[in-house]
Amino acid sequence: MTLPRVVNALWEDLQSVREEILEEVEGLSQAQADWRAGEDGWSAGEILHHLTLAETATGKLTSKLLKDAGQEAAPFPADLTEFAPLPPWPSAPPMEAPSLVRPEKGHPIERLLADMKGARERSRQSVERLASVDPRPLTWTHFALGELNLAQWWMLQARHDRDHLEQLRAIKVSPGFPKS
Repeated sequence: MTLPRVVNALWEDLQSVREEILEEVEGLSQAQADWRAGEDGWSAGEILHHLTLAETATGKLTSKLLKDAGQEAAPFPADLTEFAPLPPWPSAPPMEAPSLVRPEKGHPIERLLADMKGARERSRQSVERLASVDPRPLTWTHFALGELNLAQWWMLQARHDRDHLEQLRAIKVSPGFPKS
């Protein structure tokens, strides 16, 4: 499916940051994937699991919002050339992940990567569905950012991936990170 330009740009952003994440974790051993810099920090494996859970939740939200809108959903407007920006992230200390996207530790790295790639394949279908409707009236409240429209939820996914990409990079240069 050919995506409208603005949706295609969103998809390319999602893909770009995901490629960087996959490059960052390429070749990690199980010991490296499970290693934590401290008691409160997440391992690389937990970050991958969290990102997959979050992306899956965004896909499910897409399905819910589109189902709720039903036949009332307006088609994607031909003149929509940009999406509203995301609200600024609260400056408070890092927040605990909601239970829906809280990761588990100890999953095999191969499974984490396969699950992440599978979630992205399903996300393409969700983004194609997004491209068929006007996403602006389809809203859901985010626990920290307030009401976001469907396009903003997918923009948040890309931003969220970027934040955790930096976390992955920091883990890999932390003192004590296993050599293999």
